[in-house]
Amino acid sequence: MSLHRVTSMSSCEQVRGSSPARSEHKNMSFNPVGTWVPPAAKEEPIGAFEVSKGKRILQVALAVVYCLFAAGVVFGYAAIKPVLVKEGVYRDYCSEEAEMGDPEKTCYEQEIRLNLMFTIAAVATNCVALPVGTILDKYGPRISGIIGSILLAIGALLFAFAGQLPFDAYIPGYVFLALGGPFVFIPSFQLSNTFPQHSGLILALLTGAFDSSSAIFLFYRLIYSTSHETFTPQKFFLIYLIVPMLILLVQTFIMPQNSYKTVGELITNAENAIDEDQPNGYGSQDAEEIHQIQEQRRQHRESVVSEMTSLLGKSGNKQQKADEKKQNISGVWGALHGRSALEQIKSPWFILITLFTVVQMTRINYFVATVRTQYEYMLHDYLLAERVNHVFDVALPAGGVLSIPFIGLVLDNFSTTFVLALLVTGATTIGVLGVLPYTWAAYANVTLFVLYRPLYYTAVSDYAAKVFGFHTFGKVYGLIILTAGLLNLSQSGLDAMTHKVFNQDPLPVNLILLFAVLIVGSVLVGFVWHQSRHMKRDHLEEEAEDTPDTAIPAAATNGSA
Repeated sequence: MSLHRVTSMSSCEQVRGSSPARSEHKNMSFNPVGTWVPPAAKEEPIGAFEVSKGKRILQVALAVVYCLFAAGVVFGYAAIKPVLVKEGVYRDYCSEEAEMGDPEKTCYEQEIRLNLMFTIAAVATNCVALPVGTILDKYGPRISGIIGSILLAIGALLFAFAGQLPFDAYIPGYVFLALGGPFVFIPSFQLSNTFPQHSGLILALLTGAFDSSSAIFLFYRLIYSTSHETFTPQKFFLIYLIVPMLILLVQTFIMPQNSYKTVGELITNAENAIDEDQPNGYGSQDAEEIHQIQEQRRQHRESVVSEMTSLLGKSGNKQQKADEKKQNISGVWGALHGRSALEQIKSPWFILITLFTVVQMTRINYFVATVRTQYEYMLHDYLLAERVNHVFDVALPAGGVLSIPFIGLVLDNFSTTFVLALLVTGATTIGVLGVLPYTWAAYANVTLFVLYRPLYYTAVSDYAAKVFGFHTFGKVYGLIILTAGLLNLSQSGLDAMTHKVFNQDPLPVNLILLFAVLIVGSVLVGFVWHQSRHMKRDHLEEEAEDTPDTAIPAAATNGSA
């Protein structure tokens, strides 16, 4: 799922309700229903200065820990898949001849069923972001986190006892694990408001925890192998129940019931505190009582302003100037700001980025699910393919963490046209490497893929924030992710095509995806480049029109003479 970068453009125009995370870093919103929730149902947010510093540090630290163990574990599918194969999961779907073969290799039916488990889980991860935003806005982060802990517990129990249940519990178990992740992860982003001066660091830690969570299944597989396959999935998932139990306890006793206030809301509160001191509304109270009330309000106002000054620091103007510079660099900032969601969705801006997201997300998840089988065919060596798979298992979480600072630099210092061109170039390079039957190409492909994946997901959300704006971000970005998630079900069809139509040769499917990305991506880049030029020209014309006419001194002097 795309739950990655949150832009640093934290201006004070935040409208509460447009982002489920309620952070001033606004493009982590996944609420497609916007602000339809009745205001009376919303809980009042709290200011960070109302909570002790020690408790806020503890909240952030615990959020990083439980996101590390729960936010995106299902994306470690490539690591746990060999364990499931060795345990004979879905082996009964194979023919009698296939069952007599190597237990570490999969037959067609088993491969399709295992990959379907991941496909449905990936789709669920994208689709559940929509109700998460609604629940978060209406009931707050605590309820959302508790729901996430329950879903994770159900998933772990189903997976632990799947072999003993009278129905296929592996797929629903994996889906519940996928559903629990966003309910735990997305609400944690409001914690960036606990320390506004360090919000970027907090967001980086949370995002890094999400990326690293895919390594949980990698560590389990290593323990499984070290224990000579005695540490079964049932034992692992029963122990894993500690994670949802920890989340439940933390949400109940330590985490805030309501989201922390954004910077914009804190500033508004400071202004309100100043307004409170106006000599209005005292009625028939005598002068001494009025003086006492004014003195109390003055002390309260000074206390609030002092606490918020300490919390926000003195870099507000510098940050605002930096944000304006980033907006100018993007070249497309405000392209459709102020338009209705329907107008935005009907525009080429939305249609092209949605098509690009659909193709790329399908391609990314297809590679995650089939990396070993692809290289087993292309390299004609099972052990070599297994080594490539092991490198991929380690590199996937590591790449996500290592790429975080570089992603921020790219998105903040280069135009959106350049970023999109970089995405298309990277996707094309990965596509070319993915069809070369050489060991060096396999390792190069894996390396580039794990660095490209977080950049891609982050750039899409960044594009949506800059082009569509924050007021409709939840609706528009949510629809992009939902559409891409649902169409990701086509991954099962690609799997079947690879095995049945092309006799396990991944080359034709990879070429189809490569050309689809190249065509759609090139059209997207061309359109954005063309529009950015028009926007720049219009901006210059507006500046020229707004410039006041100035008489030339010499001409004025000659005229008077």
